[in-house]
Parts: sequence; structure tokens; C-alpha cells
Amino acid sequence: MRIFIYSPLSPAARTYLHQHLPAGHTVTFNADVPADGQAAAFQQAEAVLGNVPPAWLATGAPAGLQFWQIDSAGFERYRGVRLGVPVANMGDFFAWPCAETMVAGLLALYRRLPELAVFQAEKHWVGGAFVRNRAGLLRGKRVVILGAGAIALALRQQLSGFACPVQLLARTSPAAELHSVEDLKAALPEADIVINTLPGSAEGFFSADLVGALRPGSVYASVGRGNTTNEPALIGALQAGRLGGAVLDVTATEPLPAASPLWALPNVLLTQHTAGGQPLEDEGKVDVFLANLAHLQAGEPLENVVDLSRGY
Repeated sequence: MRIFIYSPLSPAARTYLHQHLPAGHTVTFNADVPADGQAAAFQQAEAVLGNVPPAWLATGAPAGLQFWQIDSAGFERYRGVRLGVPVANMGDFFAWPCAETMVAGLLALYRRLPELAVFQAEKHWVGGAFVRNRAGLLRGKRVVILGAGAIALALRQQLSGFACPVQLLARTSPAAELHSVEDLKAALPEADIVINTLPGSAEGFFSADLVGALRPGSVYASVGRGNTTNEPALIGALQAGRLGGAVLDVTATEPLPAASPLWALPNVLLTQHTAGGQPLEDEGKVDVFLANLAHLQAGEPLENVVDLSRGY
């Protein structure tokens, strides 16, 4: 089988792929092909790993393509693409690290760690009373999570260790307690924390109206996609002091423009779309790809198959 790797794998991950790939396959790495020949090389592929440019799919899938493994959880950039082959994403591969980043960010805000880090860099000892009397606790906070996918479920599991009552929002998931915007609006005034895990297909979901319904002093966190939050409304609420803070792994524009007020707000923690990071991340992506390649060749259902037109 002709395999095309668009993902920018590390040298170690390339070696790992060759070591674990069964015999009978040939591999082409996009990074090894001159720029003017990359699209043509892709057209020869029978299996693909990586998030290829949408323009390469404008006329459909390569004639011999049997399977495409997207190397991310999100794939909203491909919503207009129509392919007649199975497409899979990374599923829950990034779920636990994304959840840990959100929990870490919330803990950091409540425990005033960003302020203490600045004081450390300045070699400035402020004294315990300055921070201790203002530090909060994550324990027992009432949490609403937008979404009921793998990240949301990992968050609920992790937050259970802090005795946090958690409600999930999803239209049809049996794991969710909230199923509509009306349910959410009723829950927001009682929530201490709202965590957004929604995919990019839910564009603009957390509207200015919902931002306005957040409980004063509450914290907003987002690890889904930046286009799902009304960012100007969120910035306005933070600047006005209505909210206790925000933990944002994703923003509407990335990289975040230097002129964005989010950079300077003292109660905002920006993790710069790093939440899914983990040791041996590239090798882990290769494992997911190889597992699905084995399923394909055995005539078995693939793992984490997605519907590009629906966005999940």
C-alpha cells in the first residue's frame, strides 16, 4: 500500500513508523517532496496520515485512496469536503491531556500561581498575607461543561477528585444533564465554572447572551475551538470585572494578535493551543494510524470514524 505522511513527524517518530509498519507498504513523507510536487504525491496515496490542505481535496479524494487518518481531534476546516472513503480523527488521544490543562489552569487561577510566577521572576517577596487571603479553592466548585465527548468525560472524571458537581451539555448524549440552550441558561447563574469543549462546527454557540448569563465572579475556560465563543463579549465581561477569570487554550484568531486585550488581562491564562501536548505525541499519532491501517486490511471497522459534513 502507498502511504502518504503529511504530518510533520519527528525523526524519532519516522523511525518508529518504519519499525512498526508491516512489510509491503511504501511511505512518502510530504516534508521530503519538493513543494511543487507535494499535491501530486498526495494524489498517489492509498492511505494518508495528516491534515492535508483542503485545496488538495477540492476535486475529491485521490483515485486509489482507501483511508484517511486526520491527526487532530478537530477537523472543521474540512466541513465542505465530500469523500467516498472512511475518515478518522484522533478520537480521545488528546482528551486526557486537554482535560489536565484545563484543570491545571483553573487551579492556577484559584491559587494565584500566575501572580506568584511574576513575583518570582522579579525576585520580589510579597509576603504570605498578600496572596493567602485572596487564594481560592477548586474544591466543590459547580461546573458546567459544554459538550459530552472524550474531553468532557475526562474533565468530569478529573474534577470528581475535587468534589465538583459537574453537568454536561449535549443535545442527545445520555451522559449529559443539559440538552438545550434553555437548560444551559437556567444552569449558568448557579455555575462557578463553565468549560467549553465544543467542536468548531458549533460556531458562535457561546453567544453574547450566554456570556451575559454567566454568574458574576465565575470562571470561563475553553479547550474546544475559538470560533465557538463570542470573544468580544467575553473580553468585555472580563474587562468590566464581571468574571473571575478565564483559561483559554483556544482563541478566535491563532496566533493571538498582539493587539488583543486578552494578552494584558491579569485574570486570563492563555495556554496557546498546547493542551493536547504529551510525551511521545508523534509516536502516539503513528500508533493510532497503524491501528486503523490494520483494521482496514483485516476488513474491520475503523476506530474514531468521523462525518466531515457534520463536523464530528
